[in-house]
Amino acid sequence: MAGEYQRICFYAFSFFLHLFSKPSSMFLTALYIISLSTGAIATPQGYQRIPQPVGSFGEWLRKTTLKQDNTVYLYNGRPKSNQSAQYAVLDIPVGKRDLQQCADAVMRLYAEYRFANGQYNRIVFHATDGTKMDYEGWRKGDRFVLSGSRLVRKRSARPCDTRACFEQYLQTVFSYAGTLSLQRELAPGGNAVNPGDVFIQGGSPGHVVIVMDVAQNNKGERVFLLAQSYMPAQDIHILKNPASSSPWYHNTPQQALQTPEWDFPAGSLRSFK
Repeated sequence: MAGEYQRICFYAFSFFLHLFSKPSSMFLTALYIISLSTGAIATPQGYQRIPQPVGSFGEWLRKTTLKQDNTVYLYNGRPKSNQSAQYAVLDIPVGKRDLQQCADAVMRLYAEYRFANGQYNRIVFHATDGTKMDYEGWRKGDRFVLSGSRLVRKRSARPCDTRACFEQYLQTVFSYAGTLSLQRELAPGGNAVNPGDVFIQGGSPGHVVIVMDVAQNNKGERVFLLAQSYMPAQDIHILKNPASSSPWYHNTPQQALQTPEWDFPAGSLRSFK
């Protein structure tokens, strides 16, 4: 109940701040925006957020905005049947097709971070068959077509450099990549959980969740927030912790991880290279 009360207060504060702010009040408007970010979710008592380097993936994830509506919607606009798993919902589009599922959501967040920083050469994923799918090649006109059971790269389109071009690239990646391919291109996790790390179990089906934020107490013990999409494609959302009234998880990389809709075995932590 404490965690639910905290979440209700969080959204109530955001609503009233928005209601009473004026367009001319830049301070209130900025405060309102900040209040709807992942970084505004209160940490457990005795824990402080770990500072993230400027321009890092961790900093970007912490600034990711949240929707005021806490409902998770599917790609077709219908509410997800299970509305008990989410603590908050990220303000990121899910698309109109059943594509942006679990691994796709993680790839979306990582690609959006690189795209926002103009690091197009770092937007690289692999299809399940191992085919390299890089955004730099896509911008130059490369496209991917099935030939038998494998993808083939062909320079068949005009060069493009727009948001629509980026979205088309991601939709193609989502069509041919998944937890199996994503797990292969990630590095083993370290001894501590960090923002941008993922817990992943490759398979058909498999699942993956991403670490959105991390806090630490004066003993060096860490807690973290997790986000996921799921099947069918749905809004990316911050997960509740089924073992606590708080959304923060206390697990170490050496422990198994229980989330509302998937249990990960010990040793599932991975990091982007």
